[in-house]
Amino acid sequence: MKIKKGDTIEIIAGKDHGKRGEILRVIPKTSRVVVQGLNLRKKHQRAKPGATPSGRQMAPEILQFEGSMDASNVMLVCPKCDNKTRVGYQQTEAGHVRVCKHQECQAVID
Repeated sequence: MKIKKGDTIEIIAGKDHGKRGEILRVIPKTSRVVVQGLNLRKKHQRAKPGATPSGRQMAPEILQFEGSMDASNVMLVCPKCDNKTRVGYQQTEAGHVRVCKHQECQAVID
């Protein structure tokens, strides 16, 4: 995948279209990413008797968390030109590095 943990991305499809966030987790096996503060989901947690160390019942609650989304719905934001961009690779002495594909920019992302 051309996106890594810690990258800033912009969402290009879905309910959060146009919003930016940071990658928290990358799941390459299923080609999905988790973005901080975006694609929020809710889970209704049922009460569990005796779940705490003191033996008290755990209260029911509604948990909110970031859901995963397909990596094709996000684009990397170039740190230099601050535009969403496709990612290319160049060979250097240190190995492969990711580069911005904009004609004006061509900045190294890594």
